[in-house]
Amino acid sequence: MKRFRFTLLAVCLVLLYLGWNDASLYLRNRAPLAVTIGALEKGDTPREWLRISGGTLIMDEAISTSGSIELDALLVPLKADPATPGFRVLVETRDPALLDFFQTYHFKLDSALAKERFHAEHQQEFRVQRDIIGTQITGMIASGNRDKLTTLAKDLGIQVSDNVMLLSEGNQPPTYRGFLFLAIGILGLGKLLLRWPKNESPEAVSDN
Repeated sequence: MKRFRFTLLAVCLVLLYLGWNDASLYLRNRAPLAVTIGALEKGDTPREWLRISGGTLIMDEAISTSGSIELDALLVPLKADPATPGFRVLVETRDPALLDFFQTYHFKLDSALAKERFHAEHQQEFRVQRDIIGTQITGMIASGNRDKLTTLAKDLGIQVSDNVMLLSEGNQPPTYRGFLFLAIGILGLGKLLLRWPKNESPEAVSDN
């Protein structure tokens, strides 16, 4: 019984932690902040939910997240100047048109000559100029993805900044989830503490 109460206490604390993270993210990002790709390349990252202007998606350097013909998403560098080596901002996109374009170029052409001809005929489509609205991928997920990306990019001969920013296109901070987690966590914690035996402290449970 003691371990069960301790497990419920841990669940409530986790919900409070997750709820606070989501709620604070929403409160900081009521609307996407307009920023230029040039500012981001200089290291200016004022908020998480961004509308980035002035950038070009470099499809030549796009990386599949699945590593197979069945594409789930692409990681595409976003640059102010396509000719500049390396990149600071990497966009995770699930745009069907970009996925289909990437799949055609990498998996549906049967020779290097066919790829060269395709590239010459579709030069503009390898340089996609458009505003990007999305949310930064932060925390442990971003750290893990960044490590995987760095290793993969080095294998492909692509220069990657050590502090590369990962941005999920089309994603936005959760509106209600954080507050829901907070409410459930507070109610659960309050109910648990009210029913806690008077002669037994939470610290004693953790020792067991």
